Amino acid sequence: MRSIFLYMLLLLLPIHASAQKALLQSGPMVGYSQMLEVVLWVQTKEPAKVQIAYWEQGNPAQRMLTDPMRTEKASAFTAKLIADKVQPGKTYDYQLFINEKLIAFDYPTTFKTQTLWQWRTDAPDFKVALGSCTYVNDPPYDRPGTPYGGEYDIFTNIHKMRPDVMLWLGDNVYLREADWYSRTGIMYRYTHSRSLPELQPLLASAHHYAIWDDHDFGPNDSDGSFPMKETTLEAFRLFWANPTSGINGQPGVTSHFQWNDIDFFLLDNRYHRNADLRRSGERAMLGKEQIEWLIDGLVNSRAPFKMIAIGGQVLSTSPVHENYIHFYPEERAYLLRRIEEENIKNVIFLTGDRHHTELDRYTNAGGNVVYDLTVSPLTSGFARNVETDNTFRLEGTLVTQRNFGLLEFSGKQVERMLTIRIFAANGQELWNQVIKSQQ
Repeated sequence: MRSIFLYMLLLLLPIHASAQKALLQSGPMVGYSQMLEVVLWVQTKEPAKVQIAYWEQGNPAQRMLTDPMRTEKASAFTAKLIADKVQPGKTYDYQLFINEKLIAFDYPTTFKTQTLWQWRTDAPDFKVALGSCTYVNDPPYDRPGTPYGGEYDIFTNIHKMRPDVMLWLGDNVYLREADWYSRTGIMYRYTHSRSLPELQPLLASAHHYAIWDDHDFGPNDSDGSFPMKETTLEAFRLFWANPTSGINGQPGVTSHFQWNDIDFFLLDNRYHRNADLRRSGERAMLGKEQIEWLIDGLVNSRAPFKMIAIGGQVLSTSPVHENYIHFYPEERAYLLRRIEEENIKNVIFLTGDRHHTELDRYTNAGGNVVYDLTVSPLTSGFARNVETDNTFRLEGTLVTQRNFGLLEFSGKQVERMLTIRIFAANGQELWNQVIKSQQ
């Protein structure tokens, strides 16, 4: 009798585990990484208990657990689980449990802790994938006609590169007319985009950091007057796992992280923005407080490259669309002048928005080279006509198809080098450029 009971129990176990997997909406996603702490994100379809088990690769017997959490509707059924028993410079495998049942995946679920290299060795080499403008089709609420999104396999090809970090440069979600003005719509759209099947393997193994631009902040070309900005900020914080959000007690997505020896400054070009077409009063996109925070951080940085992520193009001299020079030329000039006055070397802006990719290069009066790498789009529509009067665009770097970028940092501390590689959605390399740090 007992053997029959055990047999029936074993038959039911796969069904029960499958039922728990059916509760998984999206993720797990790996967020920020520090030497002694890593965050992992997950979203369920209804209230559920979630927990992560993790162990150093090659040592599954020494398994550790995050504190369990319960997902709730009030937080869009999302949870951030902290792995706080890790050590520097290690790679860990992990497993997700929902309602204490193991969820199986057919792709690797791993994360890394940052290396304690200071005073010991040269900084490790590493790779950062990046891009902007991700549109995931949703016919009931999309505009009629040809679908705007496509080539979702781009995320499969990014995953094949095995980047350490994935940096999202804004328009990571496209809010639409049905979404803009309700919390229900905003959370729905964030959930729909995050749940793309092709995206899940990349979420599970690269460490993800993000900024936003107009479409994941609000309507097209939206500014600080958008009445639902507190709700979209809430959604951003729920769905991304940056180390911080906002500066000096001010709301927004401004943040910073360091990966090995490279500083990444994450700027907010929306929350405090004045209207593009404003004719009087102050006209600012970033605002003085954010710019001075950035300048202080750049001056304080000892990084061989200082990467500044911002939603729209900074260096482009074409006064079109929402390029910095178009509506905010005075603030743009001030920012570039402050970089020049402080003699800050090796500044590279990482930008999106424009639905094309290019590399711009500018040498200031102090003799320091400043770059602006625009990478766009990932899955949204791509540019048909691109202006030709941008005097800083490097020949051969313009791309007008769906694409992504890969930044490879390598070399010894005194000879650090950045290799920029741009790939088509199918993984074919389109161009590359090597930048050596200015000593």
